[in-house]
Amino acid sequence: MEPTLRRLLDDIGPRLHRIRQDRGLTLEELATSTGISVSTLSRLEAGKRRPTLDLLLPLAGTYRMALEQMIGAPLTGDPRIHLTPHHRQTRTRLDSVVIPLTTYPGRLQVFKQILSPTTEQPTLVTHPGHAFFYVLAGTVRLLVADEQRLLKPGETADFDAGLPHWFGPADSSPAEVLHLFGPHGDRFNPRP
Repeated sequence: MEPTLRRLLDDIGPRLHRIRQDRGLTLEELATSTGISVSTLSRLEAGKRRPTLDLLLPLAGTYRMALEQMIGAPLTGDPRIHLTPHHRQTRTRLDSVVIPLTTYPGRLQVFKQILSPTTEQPTLVTHPGHAFFYVLAGTVRLLVADEQRLLKPGETADFDAGLPHWFGPADSSPAEVLHLFGPHGDRFNPRP
């Protein structure tokens, strides 16, 4: 086997372990959602089990990731279509992963954000503009001024970002949202 392919295969287990940790999932929770046993998942993450499509496809579905992104496959084809996630981390944990879906300065910006669970107290922030997001997965807790809402997949939030606000997972599971920002500011404003 050529060295590049061997390195790619050797890196899949640790990569899957990091993804699971970033999502705040236990092996048991992942086993429940994928139908793969805890022992198989553990051996796969430790590099003691060869990654096969019958194992990787359910994981990609649970993580809502493209297979090539999940395993770290080398880029092919047109490089403009590959998305680059940005990790935002506090001193003690990964806070969120932000994936820009558009790159049009001065026009509508679209971002997917994966929010990690937290036990920290919410810190409300303000910034210029208007905020809109659509919940893709999980339950999102939204605080705006003195109001609180719990949002499920398919529900949206639309509010004046000049009001004190915060949002994050409502429970111990990660949540995913799709953000839209208008031309009033083509800079993404993640939660602190």
